[in-house]
Amino acid sequence: MYTKPIAVRSVLSPNYLTYCLEKEYNIGEWLACVYLLKGLNDTYQVRTTSGLYILRLYRTEVRESDVDYELSVLVQLADILGGSKVSTGVSKPIYKQDNGLYSAINAPEGQRMAVLFEYVSGEEKMLQDAESCFAFGKSAAQLHAAMDRITVERPANRYQLDTTCLIDESLGRIVQYIGEAHPHTSFLRKYGAALKAGIEHAAEQGLGWGMCHGDMHGNNNAFLVGDHYVHYDFEWTSPGWRAYDLAQVKARKRQPAEEKRQELWDALMAGYRTVRSFSKHEELSVDLFIAVRRLWVMSLDVAFIPSDAGVLDYGDDWLNAYIDEFRTRISTIRSELD
Repeated sequence: MYTKPIAVRSVLSPNYLTYCLEKEYNIGEWLACVYLLKGLNDTYQVRTTSGLYILRLYRTEVRESDVDYELSVLVQLADILGGSKVSTGVSKPIYKQDNGLYSAINAPEGQRMAVLFEYVSGEEKMLQDAESCFAFGKSAAQLHAAMDRITVERPANRYQLDTTCLIDESLGRIVQYIGEAHPHTSFLRKYGAALKAGIEHAAEQGLGWGMCHGDMHGNNNAFLVGDHYVHYDFEWTSPGWRAYDLAQVKARKRQPAEEKRQELWDALMAGYRTVRSFSKHEELSVDLFIAVRRLWVMSLDVAFIPSDAGVLDYGDDWLNAYIDEFRTRISTIRSELD
């Protein structure tokens, strides 16, 4: 008899979610629940008689302890930022009638955690001009400053954004996928070792460490509401190097024209430094953390092949593109170590 899950990733019916969750909240009658976005998790827009909300349905790999940790961080951040005069906010989770913040939903692939968030009706800035980059840099620093004040106990099985998580575990997933005997495996191991050596060298000279957003790439993780940014999507929040958080912004997908990139990065750094210090040494380490982030993104591709993407687009062309990129980066990393 087959006893394992019959699906690896399902899209749950909005009607089913309404049935499961409507009575859990005191937000009025649910008038509509619309499937909005398939990402690492599934996002729905909920309209009730009291307004709009965002429903996030986490994939099965996200544990209850992870969701509880993320929401604990968010609740404290909302209190800290709401009680200050800074121009930064976060999208808050909505309390249920039992004062809980999440629900467990049965799905064909197993249990999935569901969280309802307040709806942020702002503008998604593309960070293509100096003004928006300065404002985002300032907001990122205000977020980091608030994160310095939170006190949330990290679960024993929760990662930190350190070299073990970002490099060792990423490399392990990639090698497991392509195989230990693959011709590129030896280079990938050397590349990982070079990244670790680079971070250790940079850390010896001083790198700021603290709670990070974890996915602060400046595109779909913040909205401009009036004159301030509201941040959301804290799934990857954990202690780490602040330079890693900012590297994600510098390496964002929606890049400005080549000739404007340095100007806009300087504007973002200027905004950040109006709130928090960020040394020139830390700024120089950002490109190293971009290289680390790219290895992590490659491993994320691998992690989602079985449940989301399939193997077709993740063969030799995909692998060789990363290898070519990493070969270019490794020479720069080694020259900085010499």
